[in-house]
Amino acid sequence: QVQLVESGGGLVQAGGSLRLSCAASGSIISINSMGWYRQVPGKQRELVAEITGGGSTNYADSVKGRFTISRDSPKNMLYLQMNSLKPEDTAVYYCNARNRWGTRYWGQGTQVTVSS
Repeated sequence: QVQLVESGGGLVQAGGSLRLSCAASGSIISINSMGWYRQVPGKQRELVAEITGGGSTNYADSVKGRFTISRDSPKNMLYLQMNSLKPEDTAVYYCNARNRWGTRYWGQGTQVTVSS
């Protein structure tokens, strides 16, 4: 089992920045990749960014150049630096971890609200 706890969400004006953090615990050694997803009411959860154990990253087109995902493996932490935020970035952001067998784990989510 892997436990994930997000923090860092909040209310910010358009053009501002936020940094999300995700603390992982439990069977950390089994984690293969980690990522951030987001969801707005009435829509499917969508990938924002992901990072593999080897450090390769992948971003949704809508956040490329504005968001940066990073991972501090010794501290079991995952981060998402979000710059130049837009109102359409408003969502609940979820931390995700996938182990080597393909099992996915989710945090409880953190609300990000960007005002225009």
